Amino acid sequence: MPELPEVEVVRAGLAPAVTGATILGVEVFEQRSLKRHDPLAGAFETLLTGRVLQTPARRGKFLWIPLQGMPRRAIVAHLGMSGQILLREPGWEEAGLLRIRLHLETAATFPGDHRELWVHFVDQRIFGSMAVDSLVPTADGAPAGRGTDEPLLPTQVAHIARDPLDPAFEDAAFAAALARRSSGIKRVLLDQTVVSGIGNIYADEALWAARLHYEQPASSLSRAKARTLLAEVRHVLDKALAEGGTSFDAQYVNVNGNSGYFAHHLHSYGRKGQPCDRCGTPIRREKFMNRSSFFCPRCQRVRIVAR
Repeated sequence: MPELPEVEVVRAGLAPAVTGATILGVEVFEQRSLKRHDPLAGAFETLLTGRVLQTPARRGKFLWIPLQGMPRRAIVAHLGMSGQILLREPGWEEAGLLRIRLHLETAATFPGDHRELWVHFVDQRIFGSMAVDSLVPTADGAPAGRGTDEPLLPTQVAHIARDPLDPAFEDAAFAAALARRSSGIKRVLLDQTVVSGIGNIYADEALWAARLHYEQPASSLSRAKARTLLAEVRHVLDKALAEGGTSFDAQYVNVNGNSGYFAHHLHSYGRKGQPCDRCGTPIRREKFMNRSSFFCPRCQRVRIVAR
């Protein structure tokens, strides 16, 4: 599933192309891709046609593109397991997985001046979605996320916590949340109401770097260990961003259809049986919440930590 780095790469790639662009038309080829759109607010196509797009924004794994005008609304996109948002030249034929197409007239600031551009929402497994949603004020009054200075975010995103790369993320609140939870630390990292943007891959990588077992009770972490973990989470996310995200197959690509390269730098995730880069012990894989956890059984042991 695309996580924070992958969605941020998509957001950054969309920004220069769609900011200031006008939606000339909308084609929906798969109604299931509108499962999070409220039809009582109006038809998806009608709400978008003729509207001008503003700079894309992101919080955690959610991406939205505000629409110019009133009432304040935005296109909200979630990539799910296999969603892709691609910039295409008019006439481009996708390989049978195209779910939604936006026809845009780009702004004069885009190279080539005003010209038509297609935005394709491609989704093999149809777990992702697009919707038009209202914008509401953020709870803390700070800008809603990466890419925007406005304290407004879609209602569908309002329950999502800030991510560790957000300037408004509160380290102390994160540490306090860990102290209140007795469940395993990985479960807490994956809880998007505590901290957003972290999925299975980057949770495993951050826990390996911090030498923490995925079942280590969150409340057992000392303040120093919580700070170390948060620092490692940020380091992993920053490094993945620099590499364009993680691509294990063709399901994650950027807006130009290119893969990310962070898979070459993974220390634990997907490395079952391979030697730990730190101690040489074979990496172990165990079932975890209908997925898998990868860890070093020597470096990452469950420990009782004195607080």
